[in-house]
Amino acid sequence: MTDMKLTILPGDGVGTEVTAEAMRVLTVVSKIYGMTIETSEALIGGAAIREANSPLPEATIEAFKGADAVLLGAVGDPAFDDLLPEHRPEIGLLRMRQHLGGFANLRPARAFDSLIDSSPLRREIFEGTDLLIVRELLGGLYFGEPRGFDDATSSAFNTMRYSVKEVERVARVAFESARGRKKKVTSVDKANVLETSRLWRRTVSEVAADYPDVELDHLFVDACAMHLVTNPTRFDVILTENLFGDILSDEAAVLTGSLGMLASATIGGKVDLYEPVHGSAPDIAGKGIANPIGAIASAAMLLRHTGKNEEAATRIETAIDRALAEGYRTADIAGSSSKIVSTSEMGEIILGYSAESDTAKQSATGK
Repeated sequence: MTDMKLTILPGDGVGTEVTAEAMRVLTVVSKIYGMTIETSEALIGGAAIREANSPLPEATIEAFKGADAVLLGAVGDPAFDDLLPEHRPEIGLLRMRQHLGGFANLRPARAFDSLIDSSPLRREIFEGTDLLIVRELLGGLYFGEPRGFDDATSSAFNTMRYSVKEVERVARVAFESARGRKKKVTSVDKANVLETSRLWRRTVSEVAADYPDVELDHLFVDACAMHLVTNPTRFDVILTENLFGDILSDEAAVLTGSLGMLASATIGGKVDLYEPVHGSAPDIAGKGIANPIGAIASAAMLLRHTGKNEEAATRIETAIDRALAEGYRTADIAGSSSKIVSTSEMGEIILGYSAESDTAKQSATGK
């Protein structure tokens, strides 16, 4: 019996490298827990344009139609930067999100004790930070219509649009998530300027009435951006719309030491999507120096949310913590006394810790 059907989309640049490491760890850990994962692989982004003349070929759409989840590497290729937006690699990602239907993007950001010195922030500012950004993923500027270019006036335009239903459903994901954490939601908007943000704030406040055990506060997006780097421990769950969430979650990378550390899960649709937050990083692609931790942590989130196996997910996350505690670093998080390793070496180290028996793991960690 197959527990899960998984479509793998390595994508572009370092996506192929980090996805390979994530799959090595996922394969071993799923076997430990007796889970059977049936996999298929397909193309997206620049790789798909080269092979099929489309950033999201029909064959790829068919591949994930029957899947329970998709594991994505990264999308983006500078070779196609001169194409019109509707033909560039990144449009394949946006179209896929629409097909999959996931509206809530979960992006955790935690300050690792062993990476305190990898952040440019002072230790006393961010030590102990553990937050979750819940980003609405199918509305706002990225999908609003009309959009386009007006050659007659030499201008371009996009539309930010939200409905009560879109805001309400993602808000419930944030409040439910907060119930399993520190029971606080910070809703981020720009209600002093934008009508969509006024709708957002009003709707989130109405949803909050169903969660009296969860504290709610509101912040303007510019204030949130400031607090993320001056007082990040004030946050538990940050709830925000598409564009703001895209920007803030990248900013949160400073709390973990590198964008390569961040994982994400997109839920709420017919098929769940998991991917590291970082892009394709074409400048380092093929050099074996990319950080695979974001991708491996995304595989852990896959086991937690789609696989419904908290113990398996925690095993991977514990292995990541242990690798970092032992001083192993890829170049992006390396310090003066680090044991610098390659992409595949970091994957191998985390794999080794993930595969250890519970007895050996407890002995090594003293737990």
